[in-house]
Amino acid sequence: MIARLRAFVRRHWPALRLRTILLSVLIFAGILPGLSAIFLRVYENTLVRQTEAELVAQAVVLSAVAASDWPGAVVVPLDPARRDDPGYYRPEPATIDLGSTPVLPARPSPHAAAAPDAGAVSVADRLGPVIERTSRTTLASILVLDRNGTIVLGYGQGGGLADLTEVRSALAGEPRTVLRRNDAYHPRYSMEWLSRAAGLRIHHARPILVNGRVEGVVVASRSPRALFKGLYQDRIKTGLGVIGTLGLIALLAVLVSRGIARPIEALSRATRDVASGGGVLPPAPATAAVEIRTLYEEFGRMAQAVDRRSRYLRDFAAAVSHEFKTPLSGIQGAVELLQDHEMAPDQRRRFLDNIAADARRLSALVTRLLDLARADMARPEVGLSVDARLPIAKAADARSSQLAISVRFEDEPRKVAVPASTIEMVVSTLLENSRQAGAVAVSISISATASPDRLVVTLADDGPGVTPADASRVFEPFFTTRRGEGGAGLGLSIARALLAANDATLDLLPTAEGAVFELVMPLAE
Repeated sequence: MIARLRAFVRRHWPALRLRTILLSVLIFAGILPGLSAIFLRVYENTLVRQTEAELVAQAVVLSAVAASDWPGAVVVPLDPARRDDPGYYRPEPATIDLGSTPVLPARPSPHAAAAPDAGAVSVADRLGPVIERTSRTTLASILVLDRNGTIVLGYGQGGGLADLTEVRSALAGEPRTVLRRNDAYHPRYSMEWLSRAAGLRIHHARPILVNGRVEGVVVASRSPRALFKGLYQDRIKTGLGVIGTLGLIALLAVLVSRGIARPIEALSRATRDVASGGGVLPPAPATAAVEIRTLYEEFGRMAQAVDRRSRYLRDFAAAVSHEFKTPLSGIQGAVELLQDHEMAPDQRRRFLDNIAADARRLSALVTRLLDLARADMARPEVGLSVDARLPIAKAADARSSQLAISVRFEDEPRKVAVPASTIEMVVSTLLENSRQAGAVAVSISISATASPDRLVVTLADDGPGVTPADASRVFEPFFTTRRGEGGAGLGLSIARALLAANDATLDLLPTAEGAVFELVMPLAE
């Protein structure tokens, strides 16, 4: 099950850039404290508004009951058709905001007031049991005032509160909710200072409208639900949120580990193994960042190039030592004979000629080795656009006295991104090889390939051809079938190296008669 899950993740893991991963981690880490603070602020403000909504609901019900029971109240029957009016239902939104609503001083004690209205007193007497049961359940303090602001029911009965902001608004016919300090509040928890609403109390005043006139006011007040109590009551939701946050942090940590840290550690171990001459570079992990995958690919190519170059140097050193050993041995033996023996002039001349021939061979080998080194180190030239017909024709004209050369070009000339000197040198080398192999006639043709960005030059001769055993070795350095004639076996190696520097290739095609070489060059852009 785990293996299938991991395989599924590998197949569908998105290719993320390193900057994307780091930016996500940094942004999340930066806003995490702010998110926590915002959450607490918003959550506490929601608790305050919820308390306000509860007080509004209680005051609306009590004021409606008082208005319908008021002496002389005219109860208008409800028209069922009004229920279909879109404006009939008008919910009253919350108005309190801890961030913007001013906090007023604590409600003062009631001041001396005139005798209460008799009608208000009678209504209050009948509403007393209802208000008592309501306060007992909701823990709200509920007062009923007459039209003059005198308390007819509740704490401070007989006193007046007409000077309060919310009471004045209600006596003017507009309900009002305010925040006031709670002088009776005493902290009970050590962390309660974090709550902005801990020492506040919400006061809501609503008018009692009778026959279109304000006859009294219902004032309901209560402390908002405590922040920490609310968190405790919502502990499951809060816990899930904390777990989700920690889970996201863990996911980001795994993302950074799998996308950056672990691939780099694996690449570091592989680097040490490759440097010590062993080990195989592992494939880039599917969860690695795009830059890390590119680094794996580039390192893999570098490791292959280093290995290929190391093998090339080992083989090259062995071949050079072998090629130099033969003429050096001949020179050394001839010198020893000349030093230790008296010889006739003809015999001495023969040994001296052998020494000179071996010296010339060594000089030719050094020159060709320098040519091969330059070819291996050649770099492609930018912006080349060469008509391949011109250097091919020049090389053919130079060998026209030794070979019967026929050249066939396409009607539409196409230019290649290979230097003219390289094309001429390669074609001259192939023509010289054909001549030395005993060919009499050579045909050169230029044609297009299946690829739209390549040009093919084919050179075929009528010589004895190349045996199957030698066909796979003709491009190896120092391989030659004319060693007795002084051949160094570096011509084809130099030609292929020069072409490789310009993304061109040279190959020997299998054929029953003669030798056929194919030169493929990239077209100029």
